[in-house]
Amino acid sequence: MCGIIGYIGSRQAQPILLNCLGRLEYRGYDSCGIAVSEHGINVCKDAIRVEALKKTMPRLNGTAGIGHTRWATHGAPSLINAHPHLDCSGKIAVVHNGIITNYQKLRDQLTGEGHQFVSETDTEVIPHLIEKYYHGNLETAVAAALNDIEGSYAIIVLATDEPKLVAARKDSPIIISLGDRENFIASDVPAILDYSNRVVYLEDGDIGVITTDSIKVSRRGSEVATKVHQISWTVEDAQKAGYEHFMLKEIHEQPKVIRDTLAGWVSGEALEDLATMWADDINALLILACGTSYHAALIGKQMGQELLKIPVRAELASEFNYSTQLLDRTLAIAITQSGETADTLKAMKKLKEVGCQTLAITNVVGSTASRIADRTLYTRAGPEISVAATKSFTAQLMVLYQLMMAHPEIGARKLNSMTKELRQLPNKVQQVLDNEGETAQYAQELSRYENIFYIGRGINFPVALEGALKLKEISYIHGEGYAAGELKHGPFALLGSDTPVIALLAPDDTYEPMLTNIKEVKARGSAIIALTREGDEDIEKIADKVLTVPQVEAIFSPVVNTVALQLLAYYAARERDCPIDFPRNLAKSVTVE
Repeated sequence: MCGIIGYIGSRQAQPILLNCLGRLEYRGYDSCGIAVSEHGINVCKDAIRVEALKKTMPRLNGTAGIGHTRWATHGAPSLINAHPHLDCSGKIAVVHNGIITNYQKLRDQLTGEGHQFVSETDTEVIPHLIEKYYHGNLETAVAAALNDIEGSYAIIVLATDEPKLVAARKDSPIIISLGDRENFIASDVPAILDYSNRVVYLEDGDIGVITTDSIKVSRRGSEVATKVHQISWTVEDAQKAGYEHFMLKEIHEQPKVIRDTLAGWVSGEALEDLATMWADDINALLILACGTSYHAALIGKQMGQELLKIPVRAELASEFNYSTQLLDRTLAIAITQSGETADTLKAMKKLKEVGCQTLAITNVVGSTASRIADRTLYTRAGPEISVAATKSFTAQLMVLYQLMMAHPEIGARKLNSMTKELRQLPNKVQQVLDNEGETAQYAQELSRYENIFYIGRGINFPVALEGALKLKEISYIHGEGYAAGELKHGPFALLGSDTPVIALLAPDDTYEPMLTNIKEVKARGSAIIALTREGDEDIEKIADKVLTVPQVEAIFSPVVNTVALQLLAYYAARERDCPIDFPRNLAKSVTVE
């Protein structure tokens, strides 16, 4: 989950590394550091943010270097635990994303051989192992060291004696980016957009070597051909564009994201291709994901059961990995924004081993998920920098709608009706955004509480889960999402005047039961904020406050409801002066299990 960067070229490395690290902070931000090589390796690091490091560090001369921004796993954030880490001689430096599971055994072994360690990290064994095997060829020494290592890693290695950087990966993402008489290594695309849009993705087990003028990738000891991908994102896409936070910008980008994701569909170009996803013998769906993407999976489950009338399971990828499942005639759909989510990738590999057909839904072209899956559908959301997912979630729903609607069992009348509604969704979401001021007022009041319940039924129960997750992620208010009918089975004990409840209503057969549940909550003394469609007069007689969204078919209500809840969480966090884009203890891409 850490961010790593490497540069070698004709320019001074220090400002380039720091700029790239600033674009990688969404991957971790409890400490950071860089190492630059010129007549030795000079390291500057600390348990501070990148901007603070820029202001305090000395000038480090050199045209090759590596950098790291950390999400702690082994050892608390501190100067000694921050990366880069050095070997005993100070001639080899390493930055690492991942977890070395046998590090204690290796550390004990190396200590017995005379190596001295200064940090609590698992990473520090890597430069010491490389030093042990180094006999004049850095690539060979890295390969030998990796043979001893168990776990996950994306590493970049810098040595004083060789004008090159060496990278390697296993279960953690890494790319090589090509410039003009300069080359880069990074954990993610946004890091290098200021300098290049040409990237090569490394596969598990690959070792990459870059110099100022060349790149080389080896697999199992043999050099392999590289495929260069052109990235369509721009530097401007990864900037705030005048918004106070990336999260607010990304919330406001959702009408465009919906249009972009649906572009092929509404013109009819993609329907035939999507229909080929449904093999004749598929009679069940399994949808796997983690975090916010799992809430999209739960909505996909509701869609599939309503539209296709086939069994649909939504599973947490992290739990699926440790269970035994029957997967006969099942299409497995893996949803991952980054395409690098460790638990989801592990589940996909498990599915491939048993011959299950797999489909990835991801935002990143060329990501690991897209390379593992049999087929891939892209969300076209563009770079999402804020740790809290917003536009990527909406885009995932758009892809799920398209996929379900392309099933051959969907009748022409239903297809035409839903397609018409899809075309209107960007404008409906814009209407929610235009009501931002009222939502912000409600959020200001909610920001005073420490515990808030979200309730929903049917297709909006996952929306309640997502709304609660957004609130706790960025405002640090304890938000709890519940199926409305379940409150009476225990959570009623927590209701009262200090615990407001946000109730999500949809114009479907869950509406009347929701009204009953809301009355039950009111009887326990909790204030009710109802999120419902315009013109809902019944709820106005019951709820303390009503926040409205445009009228849409019930199956599309998660889209407009989610955007309203994103704004509610954002403004609650803003009122509490929280670090919205970089909430404590979190990182954007969860690349460790």
